[in-house]
Amino acid sequence: MRIRTDDEVYRVDAVWLGPPRATMPWRARYVAWGVGVVVFLLVLTVERRLGVSLFWAVAWGIVMTIVLTRLICSRISHERPLTSVTAMWVRELTAPREVTAGEGGAVSATRVRVRNQRPRPKQRVTRQDKRRDRAERAARPRTAEKARHMNKRRTAAKSTGKSARGKEVRRVRTKQARA
Repeated sequence: MRIRTDDEVYRVDAVWLGPPRATMPWRARYVAWGVGVVVFLLVLTVERRLGVSLFWAVAWGIVMTIVLTRLICSRISHERPLTSVTAMWVRELTAPREVTAGEGGAVSATRVRVRNQRPRPKQRVTRQDKRRDRAERAARPRTAEKARHMNKRRTAAKSTGKSARGKEVRRVRTKQARA
């Protein structure tokens, strides 16, 4: 079963049946006639450049024109006019393409480093290791200059209410201070 569309207005207005009282045995849209004329002239030009005699050029030109015109007109409609299909075709031909050719030549493994041993994962640092490191750093003897510097920072921090690291210190009020 074939369902007819409601686009009868477009179908009637865009079809030329031929001269009055001598209609053609086929239906052709106005666009098809225009496309057919242009295609026929292009086909004749190509055939004549190839050296085909005039009779065969015209005979095969008509056949090729009909085939090419039907192909072109099957792609266009009142919703997709010839100008938009042509513009789309031109954009497709001139669009930038991804470069598929590789640069440089053959691939080789000359720059691949090979090790004798498989790389081992790094050991995770545990909390006990961190505590041990802090204790070792605290136990190290300081130089006199470093000690003076740390003392300056501590005294400055007490007056501003910040710790030696720059963080704000909360002063905890003891029971004696509250009373």
